[in-house]
Amino acid sequence: MIKVTIPKPDLTIIKKDSPEESNTYGFTDFHQITREKGGIFMFYNADNELLFVGKARKIRQRIKKHFEDSVSVMKNHRNEITKIDVCIVDDPMEREIYETYIVNTLQAKYNVDKVFYKQK
Repeated sequence: MIKVTIPKPDLTIIKKDSPEESNTYGFTDFHQITREKGGIFMFYNADNELLFVGKARKIRQRIKKHFEDSVSVMKNHRNEITKIDVCIVDDPMEREIYETYIVNTLQAKYNVDKVFYKQK
């Protein structure tokens, strides 16, 4: 049997109270996320409810795309995001496993793919 646990975040970015300081929905610390590494990311709301889990080969670019892209599943929910957890995971297979595990264990609100539970 394989035992999977949710990894501890390598970095947490919190939304600032003064969004005018940032051009990305109140987040000013994107520069702290590595450009070169892959990993998984988790978006949370003010109630610490998991909104979305994603993975990427280059994690900073992927997270920023969710705030800029018109086809992101988060495009209508960007203002809900108050915290982003980032976990560096280099292996693509491990990223896939973690993403699927977290989506289903914590029942991410806006993930539609990889869902094995029924939304309430």
